[in-house]
Amino acid sequence: MTFFGQHAEENLQFIRRTMERSSTFTAVPGLGGAGMGAIGLAAAILAANQRSAERWLVVWLLAAAVALGIGVATMWRKAARLGAPLAGVVGRRFGTSLAAPFVAGAALTGGVWMNGDRALIPAVWLLLYGAGVLAGGVFSVAAVRLLGVAFMALGIAALVTPSAWGNVWLGVGFGGLQLVFGLYIARRHGG
Repeated sequence: MTFFGQHAEENLQFIRRTMERSSTFTAVPGLGGAGMGAIGLAAAILAANQRSAERWLVVWLLAAAVALGIGVATMWRKAARLGAPLAGVVGRRFGTSLAAPFVAGAALTGGVWMNGDRALIPAVWLLLYGAGVLAGGVFSVAAVRLLGVAFMALGIAALVTPSAWGNVWLGVGFGGLQLVFGLYIARRHGG
């Protein structure tokens, strides 16, 4: 290959990488997702041992806050390491797609709790988290979309099984799925 041919090939590879980076949100943190999964497993165990529904809810809400902090911090670090701006077009689309179902989930949690049908909360959380991850995953790697679909499947399972299983479904989703997919993303997609 001539000097000019080699130079042209390098330019084409650079252009391909730049286009892929601009169309895919690559800062989804695998290790952060695994850490979120560990929090989810701990929350499932702690919540299952609470004496009241209120304390069960507090455990899960605190776990959600901690997991959110882990997710944001590790996403920030991965984005900085990869040179992928979180405030870029793809990052904003990812965040908006993810946030809308999360806000809906928070609103529905309050409404369901106040109206006394607390058995629906696990299904609401799993379905809307899954919808958010699936929607955000449109701008990310395929594993993120698959994670969203898996969460939605667990949400449906939570709707059709006895309400006593709700905490188990939450542990499987926010614990097990998050941990497994986090480790997969870390291994296959750079941390």
